[in-house]
Amino acid sequence: MTNYEEWAERVLAGGTLTDEEGLAILNSPDEDLLPLLHASYKIRKHYYGNKVKLNMIINTKSGLCPENCGYCAQSIVSKAPIEKYAMMKQEEIVAGAERAASVNAGTYCIVASGRGPVNRELEIVIDSVKEIKAKHQDMTVCACLGILKPEQAKRLKEAGVDRYNHNINTSAAHHESITTSHTYDDRVNTVELAKEAGISPCSGVIVGMRETKEDVLAMARSLHAMDADSIPVNFLHAVDGTPLEGTNELTPRYCLKVLCLFRFINPTKEIRISGGREVNLRSLQPFGLYPANSIFIGDYLTTAGQESDRDRQMLEDMGFEIDLEPLKREAVELR
Repeated sequence: MTNYEEWAERVLAGGTLTDEEGLAILNSPDEDLLPLLHASYKIRKHYYGNKVKLNMIINTKSGLCPENCGYCAQSIVSKAPIEKYAMMKQEEIVAGAERAASVNAGTYCIVASGRGPVNRELEIVIDSVKEIKAKHQDMTVCACLGILKPEQAKRLKEAGVDRYNHNINTSAAHHESITTSHTYDDRVNTVELAKEAGISPCSGVIVGMRETKEDVLAMARSLHAMDADSIPVNFLHAVDGTPLEGTNELTPRYCLKVLCLFRFINPTKEIRISGGREVNLRSLQPFGLYPANSIFIGDYLTTAGQESDRDRQMLEDMGFEIDLEPLKREAVELR
């Protein structure tokens, strides 16, 4: 059996895994799963203790997107019967923040479909963020509005946006198999613009889109190179009517191995179990909190999430605490 704990010690000492070791995690036999989770937890506990960050999404604009992303029910190529609506009003967005505060979600994610925000949409988000920050100073506000221009990133920062999410979704090599209406570099550049504006970068992936294990390793390495503070790891929930309809190549055990890999490659970062955790991890969801230290509560963009009380019961049963600390740019090392 591989000594994963030795690998964890190396990572904690400032080292990293080789590509062969990274792929060995993804290819590890199922009987190695508990030792692998234990080693991943050693890294996670060193930086985050037993705390779990809670995040809540509001889908402020649904559908009506000109992009052709194969996984997305909101894209122009999707035939999924989802609710479609233009940008919400400011009062609706602010009301969502009140709901997030009521359930102790430390991060409130304002998401809008589309290639990028037009002026009217940006103004609504800016005004909403200002009002939210006036009421909830310690709440981390994350915006996810698509591809940004430099001036837009600066204005979001000035309004009080703490974090900007723009997922790379897959590897550079696999990107054109998923979408051709924008490039992989378009996504990376938006994350870099957010960083340049002084906004904490959030970027993650969707696993299970017919990529190879080498692609998964490349995703983890790319996010390390980008220095993303928060890394949402989504597991494909293939929606009927999308090009990836019927794709079902994940098992709960493999999903756990992916989370472990991301913890080994990005030891100090917030690893968030995101969309698709309920349908892919299923009864093994609690084990995901050994490598990961963050989850979404409530619903996702077009799919339902687990009930909040079940999430809270899961955290309590596992002995984890809700992290109520405001955003910190760097992980705090526990001594």
